[in-house]
Amino acid sequence: MNIQNDIYNASNRTNSFQTNPSQKPLNIIIVGAGIGGLSAAILLRQQGHHITVLEQSRFANELGAAVHLAPNANGLLRRMGLFAEEGGANPTLAMTQFLPDGKVMFSVDLTKMSKMWQHEWLLAHRVKLHEALKKLATGEEGKGRPVELRTSSKVKSVDTKGTVALESGEELQAEIVVGADGIHSRTRKVLPGGADMKTFGSGKSAFRFLMPRERALANPETKKFAEREGHLAMFMGRDRRVVIYPTMNNTLLNFVCIHPTEESEVKADGNDWQQQAHLGKMLEIYKDFEPALVMLLSMADEETLKVWELLDMEQLPTWTDGQLVCIGDAAHPFTPHQGQGAGQAIEDAASLAVMFPLGVPISEIPERLQLYQKCRYERASRIQEYSRIVGKDLGSGPPLDANEYTGYNFGHDEWDYSSQQLRKYLWAKRPNAYWRMPTSFGPMPGPRQDVLGQRRSGKEARYSTASITFRTSRTVLQNLFPTEAFKFSSPATSVLATFSISTLSSLEWLGGKGYTHLGLYIHGVEYKNAAGDITRGTYLPILFENLADPIVSGREELGMPKLYCEIDVKQTANDWGLTAGWMGAKFCDISISGLDVSQAHETLTPRSSGLLWYKYVPTSGVVNGKESRGSDAEYGVLLPSAEEAKVEKEVGKTLIGKGGIKFNKLDWNSLPTLHHVIERLEEIPLYGIVEAKLVEGRGVSDVAAAIRL
Repeated sequence: MNIQNDIYNASNRTNSFQTNPSQKPLNIIIVGAGIGGLSAAILLRQQGHHITVLEQSRFANELGAAVHLAPNANGLLRRMGLFAEEGGANPTLAMTQFLPDGKVMFSVDLTKMSKMWQHEWLLAHRVKLHEALKKLATGEEGKGRPVELRTSSKVKSVDTKGTVALESGEELQAEIVVGADGIHSRTRKVLPGGADMKTFGSGKSAFRFLMPRERALANPETKKFAEREGHLAMFMGRDRRVVIYPTMNNTLLNFVCIHPTEESEVKADGNDWQQQAHLGKMLEIYKDFEPALVMLLSMADEETLKVWELLDMEQLPTWTDGQLVCIGDAAHPFTPHQGQGAGQAIEDAASLAVMFPLGVPISEIPERLQLYQKCRYERASRIQEYSRIVGKDLGSGPPLDANEYTGYNFGHDEWDYSSQQLRKYLWAKRPNAYWRMPTSFGPMPGPRQDVLGQRRSGKEARYSTASITFRTSRTVLQNLFPTEAFKFSSPATSVLATFSISTLSSLEWLGGKGYTHLGLYIHGVEYKNAAGDITRGTYLPILFENLADPIVSGREELGMPKLYCEIDVKQTANDWGLTAGWMGAKFCDISISGLDVSQAHETLTPRSSGLLWYKYVPTSGVVNGKESRGSDAEYGVLLPSAEEAKVEKEVGKTLIGKGGIKFNKLDWNSLPTLHHVIERLEEIPLYGIVEAKLVEGRGVSDVAAAIRL
């Protein structure tokens, strides 16, 4: 997605990176190098920004545990170029829930369900995932400048203006500071309400450890727990549970044993993931579970057995203020019951990166951060609550709809969702932009606006206009008026009309290309509105054009009576000619011969307030049980002469000649969509040609001055 190219550089595509101020990268500091922080670093790097990551640890004691990469998270990792299966992550193939005595409550074959999702549900080793993220962030290969990762850099304080102070005394400055510093976040304390936001125990703690799968397979009694690859097994007691699943290409088993906190005597010292646990205590807690499972737990290595308290926190009032923003557990800590903690941090990172493509003005940073929060707040909070509900003791919570939870969790792509929210934000900044079909893609650029919604200039466009003004019958032409509000100002039966053909070129809105249009202009017409006000002008009943873009934009934005036909114009030094047709069926010849630079004279056409036409939009579908034949809009439109006179034009030369006009109505087979139009044009009598001329020049109107009557 290149919204920055579409929005910020539409009018500066040729400017170089160095000379276009809007293309300068932002300096962004990320506090914390966990999964969320490194994901944000990678994606923001790939957007073209300069990233510094501050990590208080030395990465000397990376933690061994597994992590769920559900489809919603796995897809984002793939988007950044990380394929977790290359680091040993294996797919989740089955899920079984057991009672404590080992009886099966239900079992699901996930190989069939996996076809629902774009990406696989993987079970990854946290250390391997972290290493891969770090390599992708700091490596020389890949898009953007490598991330500067500074370890042993403990943050003392931050503010909302981009200042970060380290405990070493060093002070850093950035356009954006991202707090990815976990549940005990320092950055969160700076946000409104953050200083008062305290974490609290959920009432549960968890033992965690890894075990070689071969160890379980080697024991006849525990073999059954490890036989199936990709098997997620959950043993559910009333107030305690054991979750087992494989990782590292199914060579390791990951254990998470959730239980009442008071039974394991966890110390709430803030070092939640590192607290050493006692094997005997864990076995005591699960002594009433199936003996084979207790035996499997007893095979854990006590020196690697850890226990941590599952902390929770009330909703933070806001995740951002000024140039400071929090992501991941710093903004919304999760209990582990949905396996979405890492996934939601990755989603935060993706949303944040979407909001900051290269070229974002510094002045927009606070509102872009607010937009990130708007995208993420409801979803992260909802999954937080799902996790709380799922983690309740059996029989104490509301009925669970697992499909609802799974569908909501997995069926989301944060990059795509946030991209659309950014588009809507950018569209809203262009309130005067034209919307016309297809609206799915946003406001439509055209002759009256560029992609930014700004007026285009037509002063460099070129035109060549051939026109033949003639006398004809009022009684024939008045039958082309759409309503009784239109009529001739004069009762005379001999009136003036003009066939005008303009070939336009060097049009900015068509990338320097052009098109030709052929129209009938009836002079001396007046329009009377319901209040009795009269507007006098020249009426346009039909305008043929040979390109779809001006037809669509003119019909929808202005309501002009445009139709398509093939138009072929040929010109020599002294002669000009046009043929018009549809799919090879020629229905019109117009010519001017003997072109000469003789002084043009003023054609005596009636006084005019401008160009008149009639807009009509039919109603779609069925209304009140009946197929509709009515309209959604119909009214007169005026392009004021006074406004058109303001268009900067330069007439190059004017040539005068002798004109000829001929229409051939053909039949419905030859002109299946135009026969009724050409038949009426053929009826118009030619009492005499008043003037035939060819005018060439520079400067074309965008007709934006048209007003509804």
